[in-house]
Amino acid sequence: MTLAVFLELVEMKAKTASVLPFLIGLCYSYYFYHHLNLVYLLLFFISMLLFNMFVDIWDNYNDYHRALDQDYQRQTNIIGRENLSIKRVQSLMYSFLVISFLIGLVLAYFVGFPILIMGGFCYAVGLLYSGGPRPLSSLPLGEFFSGFTMGFMISLICVYLNVYPHFTWSLTSLASLGLIALPNTMWIANLMLANNLCDKAEDEANRRYTLVHYLGIPWSLRLFIANNCLAFVAIFFQYYFGLAPISVLLTFLLVPFVIKQTSQLYHKQVKSQTFICAVKILAFGSSIHCLTYFLGIIF
Repeated sequence: MTLAVFLELVEMKAKTASVLPFLIGLCYSYYFYHHLNLVYLLLFFISMLLFNMFVDIWDNYNDYHRALDQDYQRQTNIIGRENLSIKRVQSLMYSFLVISFLIGLVLAYFVGFPILIMGGFCYAVGLLYSGGPRPLSSLPLGEFFSGFTMGFMISLICVYLNVYPHFTWSLTSLASLGLIALPNTMWIANLMLANNLCDKAEDEANRRYTLVHYLGIPWSLRLFIANNCLAFVAIFFQYYFGLAPISVLLTFLLVPFVIKQTSQLYHKQVKSQTFICAVKILAFGSSIHCLTYFLGIIF
């Protein structure tokens, strides 16, 4: 297995979907709680990244075995296209899972039971996302679970580890963090939505009935636009409620870029041409959000 094939197998290009919620959680911890725990953060980052790679291999692995479309199995899915050894893929996949889980247990030993609950939820979603008799990715629930788990839960765990043992499980604390995490939550959900928009015919051929199947293309595109709008509304209220520095409002400079990318996807839903629009919105939107938040902390 070459490095290029490995990076595609673990979908390294999509890792911004987990790294950026981690970074915004880090910024919020320092700005609002004035505290960081770098050791816990490093352990969590490694565990999170390994599990994220496991989930992406697991997704490719299950899609390969479940495929009813022979062209998809042999020519599109990376395992069939690159003729990868199933045993090697399994060894790599389960190694990442076990190492990630062991690091999680170490963290739970030091910071307590809540990390087991939060981590357990994330592991359950990751396993059920493409596993089981009815994977979440083949149901009209994929957008919600991917956005909530990666956009909100990663930031929540990051903040909890940074401020332990002073984190309070109150509605105010969770709502505040939810507002901070909402842009990532919406943009990650949109990544899944754009993927399903582009793959509608292929998914239906393989009996995967996603949200796009039920809403149809026009309403799914409207939902994509609404999610982008909600992300920017959340950024405004982060500053308004004192949860973020005024510099985060500079993220609104990206509005023309987001409109342009959304327009391209709106007019054409082709995986090889316009799925990248959702990737760019997530990558640039979340990166600029983190950068402007960080600049506000510095200055």
